[in-house]
Amino acid sequence: MIGTLISSKTRIKLLLKFFLNSETTSYLRGLESEFGESSNSIRLELNRLEEAGMLTSNIQGNKKFFKSNTQHPLYREVHNILLKYIGFDQIIEGVIERLGDVQKVYVTGEFAKGLDSQIIDLVFIGDIDKEYLVRLIGRTEPLIKRKIRYIAYSTEEETIIDWSKLDFKPLLLWSHEA
Repeated sequence: MIGTLISSKTRIKLLLKFFLNSETTSYLRGLESEFGESSNSIRLELNRLEEAGMLTSNIQGNKKFFKSNTQHPLYREVHNILLKYIGFDQIIEGVIERLGDVQKVYVTGEFAKGLDSQIIDLVFIGDIDKEYLVRLIGRTEPLIKRKIRYIAYSTEEETIIDWSKLDFKPLLLWSHEA
């Protein structure tokens, strides 16, 4: 879907990288090794996004780090388009909202790093009927054409999660408080 609107695969990768998780920062050489693409094509797209005001940059040492500009008027719209592209909207409607007493749902894995993947890793927190969760996920996976891998914790077990062991910040997808 998004490939028909945006013809540059590099631009799509950059939008996913920076607009899924607003905390994401990266620099040219890091993106080059992460994407497996030439630095020229990445630099060109970074410059275009920065000139449009969608990315901001700062220099740390000899590296220029980029980050999404959350103050840009189109930030929220781009973010929402990417959530729909991945299928997070279907997960929220088809799984989370039907599940019952869910407190929070986090995205971990490749998507939390801003990378596209055929597997969506989720952490559910709340009083969750795991058998019903499996059925809901089974119905949702064909709709989004991606696999969903999950782990579920009770609200009391949430305190045992050590997010600091991850090399990235998990992305809060849904919260009952929101």
